[in-house]
Amino acid sequence: MGMGTVKPIQLSDAGFVKRLRSICQDTDRIVLTQHARQRMRQRRINMRQIVQCLRLGHIAEPAHPTIHGDWKATVEHQCAGDVVRVAVAIERQEDGELAVVVTVMD
Repeated sequence: MGMGTVKPIQLSDAGFVKRLRSICQDTDRIVLTQHARQRMRQRRINMRQIVQCLRLGHIAEPAHPTIHGDWKATVEHQCAGDVVRVAVAIERQEDGELAVVVTVMD
């Protein structure tokens, strides 16, 4: 019998949010892409708003697997009167999971 392929974990939207909130309790585990940093400046969205969105937001675009075997979704939350949307991927690392912010929208 040969070695089987590793099957990716299946995540529902609720499962994605639960894992995301757990990861985001440690802000060191939130990573911003260069693209996300550019959009933050353009759209005047700060890190506090992103963290609040990741910790308290709801799914705006469903969780789905990426070509890298990670999971990605868009989370939305109203922060300080503004609706903030964050496209975020949950990436597995050797030392745990990271929340990688791909882009931010308002």
